[in-house]
Amino acid sequence: MNAERPNGRGTGDEVADLARRAGQLAGWAARTGFALGRRLPGVETAERGVRQVERQLLAELRRRLDEVDDPYHAALTAASAMNRPAVPGKVEAAVTIVPARDNHAEPLRAAMAELLNHSIGFGRERAREYFYAIILRQLTPDEARILSALSDGSPFPVVDVVERTGIGSSGRVALRNASTVGKSAGVSLPDQVPGYVTRLIGLGLVDLDEEVPSLETQYEILLTDETVRDAEKHVKRAKYVRRTIHISRLGAQFWQACDPSFG
Repeated sequence: MNAERPNGRGTGDEVADLARRAGQLAGWAARTGFALGRRLPGVETAERGVRQVERQLLAELRRRLDEVDDPYHAALTAASAMNRPAVPGKVEAAVTIVPARDNHAEPLRAAMAELLNHSIGFGRERAREYFYAIILRQLTPDEARILSALSDGSPFPVVDVVERTGIGSSGRVALRNASTVGKSAGVSLPDQVPGYVTRLIGLGLVDLDEEVPSLETQYEILLTDETVRDAEKHVKRAKYVRRTIHISRLGAQFWQACDPSFG
């Protein structure tokens, strides 16, 4: 059974509306930021203002998603409600709670029950929106920028810095997934790009592929990156493993659903 708010709208619909609205607002902020950067003095000040808007929008969306869609949060809320005196005339949201020892609800089991309850009433479209909302909630603003840069399907170079231990062999990895995509996307924390790329790969939004020879110039630029140069200091003899990243099939579908320039 799906929990309903007093106005009758389901939580899944509310999340989808929030995602669409935040996407439209973020798109407006991005377009406005580019326009300000081209036309007005004080470009850096304008960009900082736009970044602040982006952070506020994403923070608010993440907060609302946490409140609405997190089954663990819903389970804890419902468990607390069980221990409160009933208020005459007030209808509480229906959530399945699994009793445990000493008549206390186990939040993890209750959270799973909440997810199973959601699945009963979800059709294909609702399930897809819920899935995309969960992914969206996990992204940082910088990761959203990287995904935007990859959204046209273009590959970007990636380099791992590993320790060379012998003829043709490699040792420990000092740095994984350094890439020029962060600079192209204009991220706020360039030194975190390897972590961003690794997370996006882990979420299935980005695919790692073989080296592309036509990107030789970009590989050379990447080897001069401060993060790469710093990793070199932590190995005796550095070896560079070259690969590329590009948006995955899931990433393309996700971007099409969330692209703030549409809708």
